[in-house]
Amino acid sequence: MGDPRQRITKIELDERTVVRRNPDVEHERAVAIFDLLEENSFAPVGEFTGPYELHLAIEENRLIFDIRAEGGSELHKLQLPLTPFRGIVKDYFTICESYYTAIKRSSPSQIEALDMGRRAVHDEGSELLRERLDGKIELDKNTARRLFTLICVLHIRG
Repeated sequence: MGDPRQRITKIELDERTVVRRNPDVEHERAVAIFDLLEENSFAPVGEFTGPYELHLAIEENRLIFDIRAEGGSELHKLQLPLTPFRGIVKDYFTICESYYTAIKRSSPSQIEALDMGRRAVHDEGSELLRERLDGKIELDKNTARRLFTLICVLHIRG
């Protein structure tokens, strides 16, 4: 995965189902997108050459990776079932809520413990994403972590 063309240069989330997100979620979304565009490794398996634009969406209980060439022409659309992600996304939301509450009221050691738990669940989610994409899209650990954050954002619905 050393080819510098095998990367995402633009990412968009399907905003059709977006509800008003709290500032913490908006911050996480913005940071994930910024970090992802700064550094990522993303290589769809097949005869594709990047760089890529990625449009992420949730449609009919499926996670959609709409992979496009720079300029927007369609290259490949990959669908993954959401069911394997449901439990881990729910756990991640629960621990994040506790973490953000703790930031306002708890001791540094309690905040640190919750942050460690939050990171562990996040790592678990990103590893699940890498497993589900195995043989379809090659990506590094940091790219998977940032994409998992964005998948969680897409789960917030009204």
